[in-house]
Amino acid sequence: MPWQAGRHASISARHWWWPWLLLAAAFLPMFAAASCLPDADADILKLQNLISRDANKAVRQAQTMLETLQRESQSGTSSDALHAASRIAALYAVQAEAYNILELDANARSTAEKGLALLPNERDPVHLELLMAYASSVSDSAGIAAALQTIEAARAAQPPGSQADTCLLINRGLLEHRLGREDLAIVTLAQAYRASGGGETTLQETHIMAADMLSIVMRSMGDYTEALALNQEKIDWDTAHGAAMALSVSRFMRGQVLKAMGNYDGAIDEFERSRTFSASLGDQQGIAFADQRICEAHIELGQLAAAQRECSNALRIFNQSQSTDSLKETQVLQARIFLGFGHPDLALATMNEVLDHGGEDLAPRIVGPMFQWRARANAVLHNYKDAYADLQEYLNRYTAANDAERIRQAGALRARFETDREIERNFSLKRELENTQEQSNRQATQLRWNTVVAVAAAWIIALLIYFLIANRSYRAQLLQLASQDALTGLPNRRRTQELALAALEVAKTTGKPLTLALIDMDHFKEINDTCGHAAGDHVLQEFARAGREALRETDILGRWGGEEFLLLMPETPVELAVASLERLRTLVFGILLPPTGSDLQVSLSAGLAMYDQTVKSFEDLVARADAALYRAKNEGRDLIRLCEADFMSTGARRALRLTS
Repeated sequence: MPWQAGRHASISARHWWWPWLLLAAAFLPMFAAASCLPDADADILKLQNLISRDANKAVRQAQTMLETLQRESQSGTSSDALHAASRIAALYAVQAEAYNILELDANARSTAEKGLALLPNERDPVHLELLMAYASSVSDSAGIAAALQTIEAARAAQPPGSQADTCLLINRGLLEHRLGREDLAIVTLAQAYRASGGGETTLQETHIMAADMLSIVMRSMGDYTEALALNQEKIDWDTAHGAAMALSVSRFMRGQVLKAMGNYDGAIDEFERSRTFSASLGDQQGIAFADQRICEAHIELGQLAAAQRECSNALRIFNQSQSTDSLKETQVLQARIFLGFGHPDLALATMNEVLDHGGEDLAPRIVGPMFQWRARANAVLHNYKDAYADLQEYLNRYTAANDAERIRQAGALRARFETDREIERNFSLKRELENTQEQSNRQATQLRWNTVVAVAAAWIIALLIYFLIANRSYRAQLLQLASQDALTGLPNRRRTQELALAALEVAKTTGKPLTLALIDMDHFKEINDTCGHAAGDHVLQEFARAGREALRETDILGRWGGEEFLLLMPETPVELAVASLERLRTLVFGILLPPTGSDLQVSLSAGLAMYDQTVKSFEDLVARADAALYRAKNEGRDLIRLCEADFMSTGARRALRLTS
């Protein structure tokens, strides 16, 4: 069968693709949901519903039923051999789906293959369930490509817009996401979300599955608000249906979004909830993944002792289950802990083990940060040449990967389906307002007979409250006008400088890192001259919107003058500041200009400087960033450049702090 292509790859080839599995682990589990196509058999349907509550129990019960059916089939006591084969295949589908949630991919594939051999009819819903279960367990590129072809062939046999067609669409979106094609995945999944959102009872769970998968894609695109909203739909559904196993996954996914937003305390709460569900179900892999992410969040918070305990437990479980990909990711966290405790030699040895193939066996999305952490270990050990080489490798890989993806990301951003969700929200709001209006009418009838004195008193009180609120609002508006740029809504130069001086004082007092960036919109005069000043204003406004979307709440982005902006990133080392600016650079690339026949494209250049003890003043820090910006402009624009002095500030000087 075509979906079997590449499954007998060599060990070395499989190891080459382990970063894709690691990427899947970052979104663990990629597609945790009960059966998309409910079985007509009541006993099978009970097992399908059990998967999201306790996948291990579903596997055991399905196995018991399988053994009974197989004995009857072998003894000839079954009156209908075809029906028995169909039920056996359906039980294999239940087991394969449960194995997928339990992250036992090999078991899921082999079980799905057994069922497909029994039921080759491509129009049979059980065949489709087995096909999707197999595809959900594939992670290597050859397997994903083959699975996509098979899913599309199966879709061609289904009525357009049917539940089977929608389920296959969700599965296709999962595979596209695993290939890193977010631009394709979001369009596919938005189509499935819309197709299943008509309110029909039979499609409600399919709608939730589409929302769950869309949340993962939105998170990978950096749209955390939408990712959380979609994730909440899944959590509400799982809670209402008592789906403990699915809740473990949904809470884990919410923690991943919060961690990406920098809300580490909130992320830890969600990971601990996920861990509690996993422990109650005896799901050791779920416990390990939760501990791994709690460890990472504690590292970000500087709570290294707690992080050490959690990472040690995750390493133990991943070792026992021979989960090599997850083991290596946890080793990176272990190296960070070694650095924090002042053991750079152990950190370097660990990172050398992780990067034992020089990064060639790792996917670009995850290999860059690994070079970054090895650079830090080398810097602490005064291996500055090696540290600089690793840091340069990190920047080169990050920029190369980002340049290759940002055109796809821009297409994905344009394909977002916020309009459809807004229509749904408006429809719900309209119904809520109608209900509220009916209730208000009833209350008005009851209040009509109140005394004139009571009404007059209420008006007087309301009037006084109005005057108080209006006065406060007016004062707040005056303060806002004095500190806000009228065009972009960002802090103006005076307010930006006030905030920057305060952040600089905090960095001086606490010793925490502070990175400053000067950002300049490329070819802005040409855009104004060619497209008109209205287009130029639109570019600045869209840049401000992109900044609010790409940056953290703690970052300070203000208009410095004309097309120039100043960005302050407290508690942020320069390498993480580069990552934030790369996200912003990608979003800016998606700003569209009116058609003029020219090849103008919106882009930005930026220069970064990091505060250290050699910085004499705020003006000095700005001058360093300005020099780096000048380099970016001279080297061709659409670039991010670092102040030449910043390698020492993030390498040797950080090493002194870690070992002091």
